[in-house]
Amino acid sequence: MKISVLGSTGSIGTSALDVISNLKNYTVVGLSANNNKTLLNKQINKFKPKYVAVGSSELKDISLIKEADLVLIAVVGFAGLIPLINAIKLKKRIALANKEALVIAGDLINKLIRKYPAEIIPVDSEHSAIFQCINGNNPEEISKIILTASGGPFRNYPYKKLSKVCVNDVLKHPTWKMGKKITVDSATMINKGFEVIEAHYLFGVPYDKIEVVIHPQSIVHSGVEFTDGSIIAQLGRTDMRLPIQYALTYPERVQSTVKKLNLTEVGKLEFFKLSAKNFPCFELAMSAAKISGSMLTVLNAANEVAVMKFLDNKISFIKIPKLIEKAMKKHKVIKNPDLEDIIEVDSETRKYVEEIAR
Repeated sequence: MKISVLGSTGSIGTSALDVISNLKNYTVVGLSANNNKTLLNKQINKFKPKYVAVGSSELKDISLIKEADLVLIAVVGFAGLIPLINAIKLKKRIALANKEALVIAGDLINKLIRKYPAEIIPVDSEHSAIFQCINGNNPEEISKIILTASGGPFRNYPYKKLSKVCVNDVLKHPTWKMGKKITVDSATMINKGFEVIEAHYLFGVPYDKIEVVIHPQSIVHSGVEFTDGSIIAQLGRTDMRLPIQYALTYPERVQSTVKKLNLTEVGKLEFFKLSAKNFPCFELAMSAAKISGSMLTVLNAANEVAVMKFLDNKISFIKIPKLIEKAMKKHKVIKNPDLEDIIEVDSETRKYVEEIAR
């Protein structure tokens, strides 16, 4: 199996290469990174790929994915959209770890998949869980999707207290080790909003049949309720190597180096109703989902800029949703945006949020 890993120096990319190191008959033919050249050089020396790309502009080069049997897209944010489109047009099997591409262009992506026989296997732990729960069952018998969320580091914080949190507070996720951007997204819960949208497009389930449940232990990664009332859920350790390996080896399951889950050690599993009012970013994501069209591009672009500003200590944590809301209110929605529209709206939104964040 020939694999290209796009975003090889990030959290998912490094975990994926760790998984690949322990798989037989898997060869890395392509690697890409944004700017971590030191780590990329180490990866090149170890895996000896035929193709290497550095920076978002080089991601557009299809030679990186042309020879691969499977393409892992672990690039963060908007930058993952063009590689995903290229991989679909080349009819590849795609292990998708980039949720933003489906958020901003879900309708466009699904149209392309209907045209080209590409295959998407989700890498996100929640969507991998849902994929596994649906596998072998009739999708028409789905009653609802149950999407679990840890609640992040501020699950029990009153909203007013969030004005005083700093970057280090936000980056202390209670159950997962992730990259900085997605850790902030998890703290604001916009990540869970993105995941609802992603589930809608991946599995063709209406928004009113996707329920978010707070599950602090992060052991139940998600589940599916069927028409007879049965719920099938997937449980596992909080280690991204598990869903990554499943996406790479599907439909087979092979021995993993991850320590197996011991339920008696876990002891208890808790579930709580999501109080969305404490997470305005989640509410904004659901609002954008209902409006749909180009508003989803605005949601993502505004969030990407706001999160970077927060990580650079330019704005407070609670200003993130305020910037997103302003961008959404300003935007005139395009109902069925094409790729050109999406790129233009993304660019305009970024410029606007940069201006109002000063």
